[in-house]
Amino acid sequence: MDKRSFLKNASLLGISSLVSFSAMGKMFDKAEDLSPDNDGDDEDLWASVRRGYKINPDFINLENGYYCIAPKEVMRKYMEHLRMTNLEGAHYMRTVQFDNKKATANKLAELAGCSPEELIITRNTTESLDMIISGMHWKHGDEAIMAEQDYGAMLDMFKQVAKRHGTVNKIVSIPQDPKSDEEIVELYAKAITPRTKLLMVCHMINITGHILPVRKICDMAHAKGVQVMVDGAHAFAHLKFKIPDLHCDYYGSSLHKWLSTPLGAGMLYVKKEHIPKIWPLFADSSKKEDDILRLNHTGTDPVAIGLTIGDAIDYYLAVGPERKEARLRYLQNYWTGKVRGLPHIVLNTPTDPVRSCAIANVGVEGMTPAGLADVLMKKYAIYTVAIDGAGVHGCRITPNIFTTTEELDTFVDALTEIARKA
Repeated sequence: MDKRSFLKNASLLGISSLVSFSAMGKMFDKAEDLSPDNDGDDEDLWASVRRGYKINPDFINLENGYYCIAPKEVMRKYMEHLRMTNLEGAHYMRTVQFDNKKATANKLAELAGCSPEELIITRNTTESLDMIISGMHWKHGDEAIMAEQDYGAMLDMFKQVAKRHGTVNKIVSIPQDPKSDEEIVELYAKAITPRTKLLMVCHMINITGHILPVRKICDMAHAKGVQVMVDGAHAFAHLKFKIPDLHCDYYGSSLHKWLSTPLGAGMLYVKKEHIPKIWPLFADSSKKEDDILRLNHTGTDPVAIGLTIGDAIDYYLAVGPERKEARLRYLQNYWTGKVRGLPHIVLNTPTDPVRSCAIANVGVEGMTPAGLADVLMKKYAIYTVAIDGAGVHGCRITPNIFTTTEELDTFVDALTEIARKA
């Protein structure tokens, strides 16, 4: 094997390519005999999973929504990629860098269920979706629709586009407990006019965990001639789905969230027919108008992170998408089921368990979200994040697959005590 081929294979598989994910795979031997949909409460299995992570013992981490830490095996692969690229230096960057990035993007596209010609690797959801918002050919008077519960970075970009091009932003508010999917679909439908150019929708609302009926919204919008951009920051590798099944035009996500890559990895899906319509953030005259890579010219980037995406995918598939989703939903229902209806406790997450998974939000009457987060951390060593806006006032609680029911019991006891004293 020549040096070029060696570098390509070694960087994709880990510099010691003969070392597979066997150590990690052993953790799931028991799970192979179980139904992925029914083992969310198998504590022995998930205790094995937990041993595959390096956990900070100083506090209980219930804020995995910002960044889901990578398991030890993925981190080991990441360090191998770092050492390899540092060893090879410019030689790696000028020979197989782009071949490897393409191969990783192809692997990611396979997981997403889309064509490799419709997906690029980015740094995060904000970069992905802001590229679409800022890159569309806006005209004065064009309208965009979004929700007040959408992520602030995207709302800010829509505001900037409005200042720059004279567009109009129409904002709806998502009910926490809709009577049906159709109630949400109709909410967006009523906001559409002949001037509407783009509709943004969250796959999973980051502050409440509310899963929205994306496909129904997309079908409705398309019937009215409106494109749909989906914020999938919290859904990809959290829920099991394929992007084309959503019928959306654009989809962005952060891979350092639920896929658990190192920080700084994201993705953008653009339906093939729309690629020529988007202005890239950085110009690249070497690519054809319909080439997705024309949107991916970002200059020199930390290639070791990109290489580790493939390892994170291997880990995710070893756990099993159905199994992971089942565990995450079980953990959320485990603690919310213990506190829902208790005096002074307010749950800001849909009652219907189908409408949420890992993420939920809880508040205590008479306490600010910041005050609740402060007490949880300082008195009980439980880390959360305060959410105070868009009609949501509480702390976002986000366990991960390494979270134990014992940790959640500690949280429930703390929350109950805080509420009782409120």
